[in-house]
Amino acid sequence: MQGMKALEEKGALKFIKGGTLIDGKGGRPVKDPVVVMQGRRIKKVGTQDKIKIPRDAQVIDAARYTLMPGMMDLHIHTSMFNCVTFHNHRVAQFEIMPHLQQMYALFHAQLCFDMGFTTLRDLGMNSNRGLLTNELCAVRDAIDAGIMEGPRMLIGGFTTITGSHLDLIQPRAMPRHGFNTADGPWELRKLARTNLLAGCDVIKTCASGGGGTDKEEPDIRNMTQEELDAIVDEAHAFHKSASVHCFTTQAQRMALKAGADTIEHMVFHDDETIDLIAEAGIPVTPTLSHRTDHAIQLRREHGTAEFVLRKMKYLQPFCFETFQKMYKAGVRIAMGTDMGFEPDMGSNAGELEIYVKLGMKPMDAILTATGNAARAIKLGGDLGTIEGGKLADIIAVDGDPLKDIACLQKKQNIKLVMKEGRIYADRRPGRNKNVVNATSGDWKIIDYL
Repeated sequence: MQGMKALEEKGALKFIKGGTLIDGKGGRPVKDPVVVMQGRRIKKVGTQDKIKIPRDAQVIDAARYTLMPGMMDLHIHTSMFNCVTFHNHRVAQFEIMPHLQQMYALFHAQLCFDMGFTTLRDLGMNSNRGLLTNELCAVRDAIDAGIMEGPRMLIGGFTTITGSHLDLIQPRAMPRHGFNTADGPWELRKLARTNLLAGCDVIKTCASGGGGTDKEEPDIRNMTQEELDAIVDEAHAFHKSASVHCFTTQAQRMALKAGADTIEHMVFHDDETIDLIAEAGIPVTPTLSHRTDHAIQLRREHGTAEFVLRKMKYLQPFCFETFQKMYKAGVRIAMGTDMGFEPDMGSNAGELEIYVKLGMKPMDAILTATGNAARAIKLGGDLGTIEGGKLADIIAVDGDPLKDIACLQKKQNIKLVMKEGRIYADRRPGRNKNVVNATSGDWKIIDYL
């Protein structure tokens, strides 16, 4: 295995010429950059006046574009029954088997990949046939093996109590099949171990209620401290991460006490808890795309109960205010959308525009999806920045996201998508290479067939 990896790192040098470089470290953009690659990795980074490119070298000309690290979404649900492939998400849960939903998970991941998201942390899903941990791990493994094209994926396994927010993603009356939820520290340890045996990278759990499900309020405690401690400890025992859904300050403090690796969602807050999170240095994923008027309208069009929509609208101002206060307090923010039911898969970069509209500097917004995101998932040694020694995850953008962050949302602006030194999408003039050739609306909606 060591020999194979060594061979992968060798090979002829390749060069990318850009117009501007945003390297993911937060410094000033670099004009006329040259990125030198060998195999899967970046060998060095410089400028056209400093790096001499051999006459016969392979050169990727992106001199008209902005080079950036591949972006990351650290909170996504590619296997959720969502509006990309279904008209009504409740109907979908009864109409589709996990085998086909797994194929849609791959498709949804590819839609994000085509838009410059080279890494996704998928935080799991359940279905009327049980947890989808096995199916999602298989999607990840197929991509890693090179059988399918797609982004790098880290997979989360739901590890929650009976009747938790994540359990209520399914209708209350839907029969539950398999070992999907657990109660008490030792039973939850077994569920965590079951997910880990399936191959998940992250244990995803839930310490409070949420906003997008029926008959459950956000301030409901979803487990005891003893139960949460057991889950996080089990993840760490296997050298894996623990991600905790937290709407309330009580849940946030529980996650801090348990030693969670990331806190999911920014909803309610108090100043003391924000200070504790900032001091602890635990990354928080905001997931604000899920809270917008656009998302609420999409949910309405796809069959969500008015009770839930009212709850989502009620939560909206709290989410935005909490984001602003956490940013001002220096909390480590890593981009996550909670994309699933809505908005459309591939529109992930819209999250960054929300951050900027709420007062975040554009460079800081870009860092949430690059350098900060990589460190949040403990992959900062390989990903998140364009510098020597890192994996060559690079995108080329037609536009300046520091002046117009929304330019990252248009497919025609994402001219190159490279993962580990290989080009997967190339939309420069004269080229038309895409990961996914279908455009939104081309595919049939399952419950219209």
